[in-house]
Amino acid sequence: MVGPLYRLAQRKVEDYAPVHGLSVGVRAVLHLLLGHGPMTVPQMGRAQALSRQFVQRMVNEAAARHLVETAPNPAHKRSSLIRLTDEGAAAISALTAHERALLCAAGGGLSAADIETCLKVLRQLADFLRDVDVD
Repeated sequence: MVGPLYRLAQRKVEDYAPVHGLSVGVRAVLHLLLGHGPMTVPQMGRAQALSRQFVQRMVNEAAARHLVETAPNPAHKRSSLIRLTDEGAAAISALTAHERALLCAAGGGLSAADIETCLKVLRQLADFLRDVDVD
C-alpha cells in the first residue's frame, strides 16, 4: 500500500503546493526544517534520501523567495546551516495545517491521534530501512 499511497499523495502535493507557491521540493525542505530545526544541505539530503545537489537547488529556490536563510555552523566552517525565516515558517505551517485538516476528513474522520500514530509508524519504518543492512 505504501507505493500507491505515495504516488497518489505525491500527485496531490504537486497539484496543491503550487497554490501556496511552493514546489514539492521546496515544500520538503521547509517541512524538514520545521520539524528538525536548522540543518546543513548534506544533512537534509541524508534525512530525505535525496542527493545533496537536488537539496541544494531546492534550498537555493527557497532562499530566493526568502523562505530560508543561511546561518554560521559552529561545527563546520564550510557547510552553513539552513534555517527557516519567519516567512518560510508561516508558509509551511499554513500548508501543513491545511493538509492535516484534509487528512482528518479522510477515511470517515481520522482523529489527530490516528494521524500521529500513522506518522510514528512511518517514521519508525523509515528509520529501520535507513539503518538496516541487507547483506
